[in-house]
Amino acid sequence: MRFLLPLLFAITLGYLSLDTKATFAESTPEQSHTSASQTWPGVKSNWNGFDRYDFEFDGLNAFVVEPNVAAPGKPWVWRARFPSFHAGADQILLDRGYHIAHINTGGMLGSDRAMKHWDAFYHFIIEHDLHPKVALEGVSRGGLFVYGFAARWPQQVTCIYCDTPVGDIRSWPGGKGSGRGDAKTWKVCLKEYGLSEETAPQFSGNPIDRLAPIAEAKIPILHIVSLNDVIVPPTENTFVLAERYRKLGGTIDIMTVEEGTEKSGGHHFTHPDPVRVADFIERHTASLPGTEDYFAIRGSLDNCRTVFENEKRGRVAFLGGSITKMSGWRDLVCEYLQKRFPETEFDFVDAAIPSTGSTPGAFRFANDVLSHGKVDLLFEEAAVNDLHNMRTPVEMTRGMEGILRHARRSNPNMDIVVLHFVEPRHMTNYRNGEVPETITQHEAVAGHYGVSTIHLAKEVTDRIDAGQFDWEHDFVNLHPSPYGHAVYASTIRRMLSTAWDSPLPPDSRLSEHPMPDVIDRFSYDHGKYVDFESIKDANGFSVIESCDPRSNGIGGSVREGFVDVPMLVATEPGASFTLKFDGRAVGLFITAGPDTGVISYRIDDGPAKTRDLFTKWSRGLHIPWVVVLENELDPGSHKITIETTSENNSLSRGHACRIVHLLVNES
Repeated sequence: MRFLLPLLFAITLGYLSLDTKATFAESTPEQSHTSASQTWPGVKSNWNGFDRYDFEFDGLNAFVVEPNVAAPGKPWVWRARFPSFHAGADQILLDRGYHIAHINTGGMLGSDRAMKHWDAFYHFIIEHDLHPKVALEGVSRGGLFVYGFAARWPQQVTCIYCDTPVGDIRSWPGGKGSGRGDAKTWKVCLKEYGLSEETAPQFSGNPIDRLAPIAEAKIPILHIVSLNDVIVPPTENTFVLAERYRKLGGTIDIMTVEEGTEKSGGHHFTHPDPVRVADFIERHTASLPGTEDYFAIRGSLDNCRTVFENEKRGRVAFLGGSITKMSGWRDLVCEYLQKRFPETEFDFVDAAIPSTGSTPGAFRFANDVLSHGKVDLLFEEAAVNDLHNMRTPVEMTRGMEGILRHARRSNPNMDIVVLHFVEPRHMTNYRNGEVPETITQHEAVAGHYGVSTIHLAKEVTDRIDAGQFDWEHDFVNLHPSPYGHAVYASTIRRMLSTAWDSPLPPDSRLSEHPMPDVIDRFSYDHGKYVDFESIKDANGFSVIESCDPRSNGIGGSVREGFVDVPMLVATEPGASFTLKFDGRAVGLFITAGPDTGVISYRIDDGPAKTRDLFTKWSRGLHIPWVVVLENELDPGSHKITIETTSENNSLSRGHACRIVHLLVNES
């Protein structure tokens, strides 16, 4: 099953914002940077669900395959030879928004004559608005073309991936070493390079000889070889190339297959990991505005990978608000993990509730996440809703720290990634040289706990400012378009593939993450739900087993999970109840709709205080809303008495208090 990206790009979706229905804007090629809008010459056909254009260029056959929607910066891959062989990575990259290009320079074997065609073809491609740097792919003799181009024009190359490549013409087609060689092709090769049998041994134009400019440009390289290949023996080609490249300071990784097929002389095999190839290319061709990527890997993410690979099962939880709840980045990450670990049985936990941020997340963590069992990898986002919900910096810290401590206490091996999603005010902050306050607070907590983070708000701002796409037509909203979700997913893949770049050691073991001292002793690290059965002296409050807050003419929108569920409800003034609890904080998880009123509450024998439960979104939405009434209590036993009052907000139509959960942060 292919990734969901083409489907996501093809569907027009509408999602609820905090209080209104947000519809994705329609875009045209003239409006949008994201559409693959250029018209290629030649005959259009279908290639694995993508548009392919075959045409003649410079007297040679060529083609371009378009993605359904181009990734930011319009990256592309250039296939040197045998473009249909081991094309799995290309299909994945097309799903991710990459173009694939090829020109058939056939029997030219990477010679100067071939390079003249390649130079012309390169300029033709980038004149069609594709990125000026290209990822090169070469299969077998394709290595001669790839390295010939990269050595001449390294500034135009992002990375190199080669499959059983020729690195020395004397090995193949010459057959002057341990390989079989190819006498007919050897004659062609000598002619192309202007060599003879006598001068060929001194030839210094091989890929293995021309690595210095490639290394100087710091171009990363990935090869795959089979160890029993007698056509292009790796000992005479890839292994020699790798040794020389590393001595020059270059970075190269080699994937090995024990045996290729007998019929092919070990030269052909089933590709073991096209996802790794696609990840390698995506990681090095992300078209970022700067030199650094937008994630911070702290410690290791190898615990979850160890479970995924060794135990062949895994639980991944997604905690957040409406951006996580949407059909988008979460689905793409699930697809990626399943592709990356095809033998693993995953349990993906959707623990997202629209409108909720870190404070609700801390109190609902046990119920919505841990109730599913031990979690191996957690994604958490709250940077947008903590801003919209007007949480104070103290609350931002207490909520995020509550989540992280709760998570690590439940499973010290749990790997965690905190995501900082974008919002227009975040973009304004970054453009003014400031880090948004929510991100500052969340980042400080994540850093304290050694948790990895992804700065997606900064990335989107930078890429828009660099002209790669725009907010109005491409990204559309803080609830992103499918294109925006794809941008998020791409960065998450880059982070994970970077963290998991090297193969997992055979003796890999789980390693507990350290639990540092608490930042704020009043953090919600023991937040939990309390059963309605715990209340005492209920007067006017009653439990409605299947409450619809819209009933009795109230109207308004509702969130999934906050309608037709048990609620503790009072709609008239003077209703009250008492709750005894042991903890440092106490609060309510309510639906705050059009008729929400004002409550009075008293802790122990303290003074009465009031809280208006009506929010700026309540006129049209029964919004899930956490009200922490007291959050700095001395640890120990306390009592709270809650009463509805005759007061209400001037915009409210009633005095209702609908409680979905009672909240306590235990001592």
